[in-house]
Amino acid sequence: MSGYLTYVWRPVTGGRHAFPIAATKSPAEDTVEAYCGAEAEASELHDRSEVDWVREQTCMDCWHVLAAQP
Repeated sequence: MSGYLTYVWRPVTGGRHAFPIAATKSPAEDTVEAYCGAEAEASELHDRSEVDWVREQTCMDCWHVLAAQP
């Protein structure tokens, strides 16, 4: 397992999705893709509140993709 963070969870597009860490560095107007294939504007990955986090359910498709990685 890597000693570095390689993904982040963000509550966007109707769920809490996992995105590659590089997505958080994308220009705000770019479209980024979660591990499950859901797309969001990069600007949506920032400035989320704890309420946003709690309100959304974890995307199990993202979960399964990450769990299958070595």
